Amino acid sequence: MGQNMDRKIGIIMAAGIGSRMRPITETIPKPMVKVFGKPLIETVIDGLLAAGVSDIYVVVGYLKESFDTLGEKYPQIKLIVNEDYLEKNNISSVYAAKDVLGMADCFICEADLLISDSSVFLKNLEESCYFGKMVMGSSDDWAFELKDGYISSVKKGGRDTYNMVGISYFTKPDSLILRDKIVEAYGQEENSSLFWDEVVDANLQELRLRVESVEEGQIVEIDTVEELLEIDPDAGGQYSGVWREEKF
Repeated sequence: MGQNMDRKIGIIMAAGIGSRMRPITETIPKPMVKVFGKPLIETVIDGLLAAGVSDIYVVVGYLKESFDTLGEKYPQIKLIVNEDYLEKNNISSVYAAKDVLGMADCFICEADLLISDSSVFLKNLEESCYFGKMVMGSSDDWAFELKDGYISSVKKGGRDTYNMVGISYFTKPDSLILRDKIVEAYGQEENSSLFWDEVVDANLQELRLRVESVEEGQIVEIDTVEELLEIDPDAGGQYSGVWREEKF
């Protein structure tokens, strides 16, 4: 029986301060910014629920009280507080979820994504993978090198290869390996600035991951106010009071 038939959980990383979307994020955490009237994080949650995910753990930090309404709307959600989000990189959010990582097959998702097509979560996933979008030419984003169909490198920068889109999937056995490697790395102070994906990159001899391809527009990361308004011009009306003195 394939891994897709097993229980699945989701971990959504929502602890960051979203500094590139200021001034909106001075009072609203980026995952709760609305696009087409819906918070970004809810597009991720709805996708996970469509895939039959039984429990969703949202790792919060910055303006954490803003996420309380999610638990009221979605009974499947449990909040986990990342106390180190200001001092350490996003390895701290995966570390904060260490007690649930390894319980089941697991999606690990960024929270500031616009999932315009929730069918991306309905793929028949039998192996661990990162979701990726093919980008031709040079890219400065996180990208993957492949060898014999498996990821051989996870790093910033690449050419004519798949770029990271903010969603990954780990089978239960691989989740256990990832958990142990995250805990081990986090115990060393010099690793506080690590992205959690760098821990994956350092352990690809034990973690065999493929790339699950997604199409342009299915998953969109919105980093700035300009990008927000380009996708949803009406969003300007929601937050006009926030940037009254700003010009975009």
